[in-house]
Amino acid sequence: MKKQLTYKEYGNMSGPLLVFLHGGGVNGWMWDKQVEYFKKYHCLVPTLPGHGLQKGKVPFSIHDCALEIIQLIEEKRTEKEVILIGFSLGAQIVIEILSVALNLASYAVINSANVMNTRFMDTMVAPLIKMTSGLVKYKTFAKMQAKQLYISEQYFETYYRESIEMDTDNLINILKESFSYEMPSSFSESNAKILVTVGEKEKPIMKKSAAKIAEQNSNCKEMIILGIGHGFPLADPDSFNETVEAWINDN
Repeated sequence: MKKQLTYKEYGNMSGPLLVFLHGGGVNGWMWDKQVEYFKKYHCLVPTLPGHGLQKGKVPFSIHDCALEIIQLIEEKRTEKEVILIGFSLGAQIVIEILSVALNLASYAVINSANVMNTRFMDTMVAPLIKMTSGLVKYKTFAKMQAKQLYISEQYFETYYRESIEMDTDNLINILKESFSYEMPSSFSESNAKILVTVGEKEKPIMKKSAAKIAEQNSNCKEMIILGIGHGFPLADPDSFNETVEAWINDN
């Protein structure tokens, strides 16, 4: 398989492997507060295809991305315990990984994943993105988007620069893939202990998705995060980190 992923590694290289998968339209920097907190772990933070400052058109598939991350994990893990953490698009990829490699991960945290298959949005995505792509260049518009994702001033310039550089066709393909995603039936067979989180202020479809995910596997526990919208790891990194730590320590 041809590799398209770039990645960064942090922490204790002999510790358990903690894999962080970022959301669509952002990048691995969204996990900075997590890798700083989990210093005792071997933290692996890939940049998903089509994101960051990658140039040119890049094919994107949740399934193919999952396979590539599985391959990367197998190269890095040796005999280590594997823990998967994903936000939004990254959380969809975590679901796919758990469904393909049933025994790969011991623990997983799925934050704000849509599995309701909104494929009807496909026809609307391209016109909307092309209509608003010019607006991304304006900082006022970019700041409105950043606010919705809880992106702080510390990361705004990075987010803004990457948004401008992101290929429009890549963004359209990524969104279509995300909107049409369906949870594989084999997800129910994953042996990982899975925490499913969703913000209290998220859209109803996200809450329905969280409930659906939790219902599909007996190892799942659903948690609604009070006062939070779409972006728990960025909105309240301290609480997110404590939640993850408690989960992976069976607490």
